[in-house]
Amino acid sequence: MVYVKGSVAEVPLGGSDEENIELKKLVGDVVENEDEYDGWEKLVRAAEALEGGLNRNSSPQAIAFTREIYNRFLAKFPLFFGYWKKYADLEFSIAGTEAADMVYERGVASITNSVDLWMNYCAFKVDTCHNTEEIRELFERGAMCVGLDFLAHPFWDKYIEFEERLEAHDKIFAILGRIINIPMHQYSRYFERYRNLAASRPLNELVYDSVLVQFRTEVELDVTRIKSELEIERELRARIDNFHLEIFQRTQTETTKRWTYEQEIKRPYFHVTELDETQLVNWRKYLDFEEAEGDFTRTVFLYERCLVAAAYYEEFWLRFARWMYAQEGKEEEVRNIYARASALYVPISRPAVRLQYARFEESTDRIDVSRAIHEAILDMSPGHLETIISWANLERRQEGLDAAINVYKTYIESQDCGIYVQGAMVAEWARLLWKIKGSVDEARQVFKSNEQYYLDVPAFWVNYLQFELQQPTSAATEAEHYERIKQLHRFIRSSTRLASETIKEISQHYMTYLLERGTKDAVKNANKDLAKDPAAKEYMKLDREANGRSSRTPAFGRKRYSDKVEVVSARLPGSTFPPTPPPMPRSPPPLRYSRSGLSSRLSRLFLVSGSIV
Repeated sequence: MVYVKGSVAEVPLGGSDEENIELKKLVGDVVENEDEYDGWEKLVRAAEALEGGLNRNSSPQAIAFTREIYNRFLAKFPLFFGYWKKYADLEFSIAGTEAADMVYERGVASITNSVDLWMNYCAFKVDTCHNTEEIRELFERGAMCVGLDFLAHPFWDKYIEFEERLEAHDKIFAILGRIINIPMHQYSRYFERYRNLAASRPLNELVYDSVLVQFRTEVELDVTRIKSELEIERELRARIDNFHLEIFQRTQTETTKRWTYEQEIKRPYFHVTELDETQLVNWRKYLDFEEAEGDFTRTVFLYERCLVAAAYYEEFWLRFARWMYAQEGKEEEVRNIYARASALYVPISRPAVRLQYARFEESTDRIDVSRAIHEAILDMSPGHLETIISWANLERRQEGLDAAINVYKTYIESQDCGIYVQGAMVAEWARLLWKIKGSVDEARQVFKSNEQYYLDVPAFWVNYLQFELQQPTSAATEAEHYERIKQLHRFIRSSTRLASETIKEISQHYMTYLLERGTKDAVKNANKDLAKDPAAKEYMKLDREANGRSSRTPAFGRKRYSDKVEVVSARLPGSTFPPTPPPMPRSPPPLRYSRSGLSSRLSRLFLVSGSIV
C-alpha cells in the first residue's frame, strides 16, 4: 500500500461527539504536516483509545477508523516494525488469528529484514497454530530474511526453542550447523552447543558425504596397524572435530572483521530523525568493506540493513542501485531498488534518485516510463528546475532539439514556475541553440529578447555573460567581441535589479576576462561609452569599485542619493544599452611622494620585512 497525500482527511471519524472533536483536531494536524511523525503518533494513540480501548465489542465505526489510521500511518512509515506488531495485536484482539496473520504478512513484506518483527511473528505463530510444518516453514522464511544479521541470535534462539519443544534433535543440530558459519554476535555460544551435540550425532550428519568419504579413505590408508571399526570411527570423529574447529576459526575471523563496524551502529532501526555524521561515515565504511569482500549475498543483506536506518538518505539508495547495476543480469533488481526509493522512502524534496531512475529506464528503452517519472516529480514539485532540464534533455535525445525547446517553452509559460525558474530555463533554451544547433546568433537573440523580463534573475545574467565570454574570436573580431562583453557587463551593473554581491561575483568573471584576453591598447572615441581603456587599467578600476572601500556603499553598480538607492532604468529610448553608470564615491586621493622619498620609504619597508639584506 502506498500512502496517498491527504487521504487521512477522508477517513470518517469513529468516536463519540466528544472524542471526534479531538480526533478532528489531530487529523487536521497530520494533514497540515504529513511528514511529521509526532502528529501521526498522537493520532494512532487516540484511535487505539477510542471507547476506552478497542476490543471485539467496540463499535464498527471505531474499529474501522482505527484500521484506516493504522493503514495510512504504516503506508507512510512502513519501516516502524513496532507498530506492525501493535497493529497485529490489535487485530488479534478484535478479529482473531487470521486478521493478525494478515497484518504480520504485510509487515514482513514491508520490512523484510527486521529481526524483531520476524521473531514476534514466529512466536505468534507458535502460540496460535497447531500445524508444525506451517510453523517450520515460517521460521525458514524468517531465516532467509534475517538469518545473516549480526544480531540475529534472538530469532535463532526462538527457532531452536520451537524445535526443542518437539524434541527434534536432528533439526536442532541442522540449524546449529547453519549458524556456526555465520559471523554474528554470539557465534561462540552456538558453536559450543553444536560441538557438544556432534559427539552423539551419526557421522553422516556431521559433514558432507564427500568430506566424510575423504576422511575415511585417509584413515583406512594408514596401514601402520590394523584398526577396528570402533577405532576408525574414533579417528573420523577426531578429524571431523578439527574440521569444525577450522570452521569456528573462520567464523571468528569474519566476526572480528565486522565487529568494529557493528559496534559503531547506534541506531540499527528506522526513525524519522536524522542520523549523525559518525553513523553515516560508519555505514559508508562498512559497505566499502563488504563490497571488497565480494560476497554478493552478504553485501545485499548489509545494504538492506543500511536502508532501514538510513531510508531517507538518497545517497545510499543511489549507491545500492549503482552497485547492483554493476552485477551481471540484475536489471530487475536495479529497477526494484529505484522503485522502492522513489515510491516509499526518499522525500520528493530530494529528487536525485528519481531522476536517476528515469535515466535507468531510458537506458532500458522504456522511454514512456522515463517520461512518466519526470511528470510525477513535477506533479509533486511543480517548477522544479533540475527535473525540467532533465526532461528537456530526455526529449532532445529521443525526439530532437525542437522537442527539448518545446519542453522549456511549456514551462516558461506555466504559472507553476516562478520568474527565477523561468529565467534559468530561458538560459537553458539559449544554451541548446548554441551548443546543439550551433547557432550563436539565435542563442544571442533569445537572451536579448528576454533580458527585460528577468532583471532580477541571477541565473539568466550569469549564463548570458558566460555565453558571450566563451565565444571564439580572432585578431580581426576581438575588438567587436570585447565591446559586446563590455556593454553587457555595464548593463548588468547599471540596469538589472540583482543584489550587490551577485553583481560583484558576476564582475569577477569579466575581470578575469580582462586579465586573460584583454590588450594593452586604448581606443579613443568621442562617445565615452565606446571608449576603451587598456585592459589592466579597466581591471584596476573595477577592482577598486568591487573590492575597495567604495564597494561597501549600498550597492556596487548603483548610485546613492542620501538614504535612497536608485536603480538605473533599462528602458532608454533609442539606445540599445544604457549610459555609463554614475561613478562610485571617490576614495581619498593617494599620498604623493617624491621619487627619492618613495625610494627611501620602500628601502626601509623591505629592510624591516627582511626582503632585502
